[in-house]
Amino acid sequence: MRVIILIILVFPLLALSQEIQINLKIDTSTTPNQYDTDLLTPEFHKKNREALRQLMPNNSVAVFFSSPIKNRSNDVDYEYHQDPNFYYLTGLKEPHAVVLIFKETQEFNDFKTNEILFLQKKDQKNELWTGKRLGVKGAILDLGINTAIENDKFLNFNSDFKNFAEVLIYELNETVKNTSEKGDLYGLIQSFKLKTEKQPNVNKTNLPIYMATLRQVKSNEEIALMRKAITMTCDAQIELMKALKPEMTEYQSEAIVEYVFKKNGAEYPGFPSILGGGENSCIIHYTSNRKKLSGKDLLVSDIGAEYHGYTADVTRTLPVDGHFSEEEKIIYNLVLTAQQAGIDSSKTGNKFWEPHQAATKIITEGLLELGIIEKSYHVQRYFMHGTSHYLGLDVHDAGLFGTLQPGNVITVEPGIYIPEGSECDPKWWNIGVRIEDDILITPFGPENLSEKAPRTIEEIEALMKETSQFE
Repeated sequence: MRVIILIILVFPLLALSQEIQINLKIDTSTTPNQYDTDLLTPEFHKKNREALRQLMPNNSVAVFFSSPIKNRSNDVDYEYHQDPNFYYLTGLKEPHAVVLIFKETQEFNDFKTNEILFLQKKDQKNELWTGKRLGVKGAILDLGINTAIENDKFLNFNSDFKNFAEVLIYELNETVKNTSEKGDLYGLIQSFKLKTEKQPNVNKTNLPIYMATLRQVKSNEEIALMRKAITMTCDAQIELMKALKPEMTEYQSEAIVEYVFKKNGAEYPGFPSILGGGENSCIIHYTSNRKKLSGKDLLVSDIGAEYHGYTADVTRTLPVDGHFSEEEKIIYNLVLTAQQAGIDSSKTGNKFWEPHQAATKIITEGLLELGIIEKSYHVQRYFMHGTSHYLGLDVHDAGLFGTLQPGNVITVEPGIYIPEGSECDPKWWNIGVRIEDDILITPFGPENLSEKAPRTIEEIEALMKETSQFE
């Protein structure tokens, strides 16, 4: 079946804005979709833009810039990752873009709109090298944006920002590279700075609060994607438990978990995978992953698959030889008890920091009883980080850290880290344990989204006896 869709495209040229109506014939033949079929819909992003408008003050505009392209070395760039706020509001995954979201409908010469996305133009030569671009038509059709304009038109766009009561922005990125291409991100930012220079109505405070308010409560669509990312991550932890053996290297354990990510459809790891064995288990954000593992080592595996922008964050601590020593069991079970207390405190209406307080109380009492610390405040020697953070489009996601409410997804991840040379009996040295799960706050209590990955000593040791697909 073929349908005709009437779409309004806007191409302002210098001071002249011209409204053009284009008839587009869309082929809806039965060719199967060979790509992802569970992406977030244009309606999802449109709903988010409308929710932002509801928070914005009257006569205001919110301005968001896309993420810059980041150079790795010479002429090699890192794989592009869109700014989470920009993606949340538009669904666009391309660089060199800016979106204006107006509280009220605005009139610009020959057209009216409540939002404008400025993005890269179609370019056959560049698309041959870096992939297809949406262009103006694609942005309107595929993203559901009301108005789309080629990004170089922003440089002379006739929006007078001084007429707004507030221009809402984040701090501007001052390190963006100038590519000398008209309409690149550098040019967009510099043009915006010129348009708003010394204006008292520019507000850099409220927009982060508005976005944290929205993003901290996950919709059903977001939770569905997070469940997939978390399940992939649990599968990776389970496979690592089966495959882990003495004489393996940390990077081989990293290869196993990231293979499972990709095999199951993840686009990336959500953050650099942490696989720290032995003394490295006591380094909280260790990412070198180069050590050869011995049978006496514990391995902290802190990993997360990213799926359609949403990341998991699940940590398990494993004995490399498949069996916890007596000292390791004592520390492990102390952390596990503290984690369960934190999970039990992850309830609607509780303060964000209550899981941390509950976990810290258990660890403090346990370390005092074991004689590892002499004073309660010494707990910070061996447990020096928070127990929870929000999870979503960022591994440390946006949120207000206030009262927990349904739709929040947080981590609960207490740990104990006793490096060599610590002021305690040497039998505890180089024992590092962290256990982390991803918890959905519901009206009926906390739901552990990552419970698929075993976390008791008995379950882990039993699973480590099973045969891995990598053997």
